[in-house]
Amino acid sequence: MNRPETGRRPDAPDDGVARLTSGMVAQRLGVSPTTLRSWDRRYGLGPARRNEGRHRRWSPEDIAVLETMCRLTAQGVPPGEAARLARSGAAPSDDEPPADPALDDASPDEASDPRLGPVRPECRGLGRAAVRLDTDAVEEHLHSFLRGHGVVAAWEELMMPTLHAVGRKWETGGDRYVEVEHFLSWHVSTALRTAPFLVPRPARRGGPPVLLACTPGEQHTLPLEAVHAALVGEGIPVRMLGAAVPADALLEAVQRTGPAAVTLWSQTRSSASAALADHLVRTGWGLKGARRRPVIQLAGPGWRGASVEGASYPHSLTDAVAALRGP
Repeated sequence: MNRPETGRRPDAPDDGVARLTSGMVAQRLGVSPTTLRSWDRRYGLGPARRNEGRHRRWSPEDIAVLETMCRLTAQGVPPGEAARLARSGAAPSDDEPPADPALDDASPDEASDPRLGPVRPECRGLGRAAVRLDTDAVEEHLHSFLRGHGVVAAWEELMMPTLHAVGRKWETGGDRYVEVEHFLSWHVSTALRTAPFLVPRPARRGGPPVLLACTPGEQHTLPLEAVHAALVGEGIPVRMLGAAVPADALLEAVQRTGPAAVTLWSQTRSSASAALADHLVRTGWGLKGARRRPVIQLAGPGWRGASVEGASYPHSLTDAVAALRGP
């Protein structure tokens, strides 16, 4: 026998107030469902009412408490104290960190960076999770975006804008956000290295590899790790040498692997070596009359103003990968 229709949605209990699931609330606040469960268990920040089976259903009042908790923890208030203030209805203090397009509460239409273009709303969720040092939420944001959009979009539209935003907060807040930048950088690096397991990829191609290396003395590897992840995702053979590769070691690697291309990363002008780049352009191997030379990409802001004949200068990960993909 069919039950009569009541006109009430499953997530609207007897009081008629529509309630959201934990997954919906987590997405709205930029935290992970695991974090919500932890706050419920440790600090009593769970929903006031639960439906059958003890499934959490959050009312607007419950969500307002969580929003206060998020704002306070993002300001550096210890979680226990933040929970006490959130439960009491205390407003966040006026000592809020400087606003930033990737981390503040602006609408998606208002959130933009003139250097990077429009900032996606996912950047704010990732940025807030990073400020809270919330491992579960950061990993969930990164992995979800990688699965849905791939490595190139994840780097250019999520990872890089959020890293820039956190870096600007560090610049304006003294040393206040150093730990956030380190935390986020580590998780971005880990996500890039696990990307091949998150994103379906084609069969590995044959042929000579692409060689990736930082200039001697250059320690910033994240952009080069993004190139590596993108090439692996397309099945392109690649060898990563990593940070601060000595010139002699790089030239030896070129001779040993006979690469189709070499991408040399430099973050600062002090680490960019035009002499090394020129040597790479002129390096070849094979029999006289049939000698081969690699394509040389000079990537990164350190090469601005440099002029090495025969080298190319990709302006983005999209440009770099398109050139390395070949015909």
